[in-house]
Amino acid sequence: MTAQADALDDALARLDRVRTPGDLFGGDAAEAVRRYRRLARLVHPDATGGRTREAFIRLNALWRNYNGADPSVITTRRHSYRLTGDPIGGDLAELYAAEPGTPPRRVLLKMPRDPRDSDLLEREAVALRQLPKDGDGRFLPYVPRIVESFRHRDPVTGAQRQVNAMVALDGFHSLTEVGRAYPDGLDPRDAAWMWRRLLVGLGFAHRAGVLHGAVLPDHVLIHPGEHGLVLVDWCYSVPGCYASTDPSGRVPALVDRYAGWYPPEVPGRRTASPATDIFMATRCMTELMGDKAPRAMRSFARGCLLPAQNRRPADAWRLLTELDELLERLYGRRRFRPFHLPHH
Repeated sequence: MTAQADALDDALARLDRVRTPGDLFGGDAAEAVRRYRRLARLVHPDATGGRTREAFIRLNALWRNYNGADPSVITTRRHSYRLTGDPIGGDLAELYAAEPGTPPRRVLLKMPRDPRDSDLLEREAVALRQLPKDGDGRFLPYVPRIVESFRHRDPVTGAQRQVNAMVALDGFHSLTEVGRAYPDGLDPRDAAWMWRRLLVGLGFAHRAGVLHGAVLPDHVLIHPGEHGLVLVDWCYSVPGCYASTDPSGRVPALVDRYAGWYPPEVPGRRTASPATDIFMATRCMTELMGDKAPRAMRSFARGCLLPAQNRRPADAWRLLTELDELLERLYGRRRFRPFHLPHH
C-alpha cells in the first residue's frame, strides 16, 4: 500500500471518529487551517474519482461549524451561490443545484470534472449568448438560459475551472428516461410532438448560426404535461462566431458512450453542418419509436440518415413542413394528445 493510500485511510478513519470540530481541528487557528487543507486535499472527490464525496461533505460541515466559513458558497462579482446536495454527473461535468442567494431563483452550476475541459464550457457559454442575440426570441424557451459564466478556483486543489450558471429546469425529463419508460417503443403519435419541437429548436439554433453538435437522448429534455422541449448541453456546439478563431467548423469532441450515434463527418473530423444535427435528431426519434414507427415514417427518416452529408436535409424548418404533411397523411389534423411518463 502506498503512503498516499495510508494517509487517505487515516484521514477517513479520523473523520469517522470525530464528534466535534474541535476534536479534528484543535484550538490553534493557524494549525486548524493547515489541518483542514491537508485533509481536504486527501479526501477531495477530484483526487479519488468521487469515492470520498461523503467524507468531503462531512469535513466541510465540520469546518463550517468550526470557523463560520462556508466552502459550499461560491461568490462571483455578480452573484452568490450556495451549493446543495450531491452533484449530478454528466458527460464531462458535474451539475450542482444551488439555492437562491443572488439571484433569487434556482440555478444549476455546471463544472467540468477535468479542468482541461474548461474550453468546452466556454464554448457552451458562447453558444448560449449567441442564440438570444442572433436568433428569434420567440424560440428562446427551447434552450437553457445562462445566468453567467465565470472562472472558479478550487479552494483545496487550486485548480481553475470554467463554470456555467444556468436557470434550473423543473419538470423536464430526457429522451433517455422516456425510452426507459417505454422499452417496447413509444407510440409515434406521442413521438410526433417531440420530433416537431426538436426540429423547431434546431431550426431556431441554425438560423442563429449555431450547430448543437450532440443531439443525443441525454441532451433532449421534454416536459410531459406542457409538451415542452429544451435542448441542453451546448459544450459540443459550433457557434458561428467561432469561425474567425476555428474555421474548421468541426464538432470539438464526441460523447464516448454514444460513439455510434454520430454521422460520419463527426468522427471523421470533417466540417459539420445543420445536416449533422438533423441526422442525430432523427436517430433519437427512430430509436425512441423502435418497431412502432409506421413504414412511411421510417422511409422519411432514412432520407435524414444518409451517410453522405450533402444528400441529407439541411433545413430544419423545411423538414418540419414535410414532417407535418406526413403526420397529417398518417393521423389526420393535428390536435393535442396528452402524454404521461410512467413512474414520474
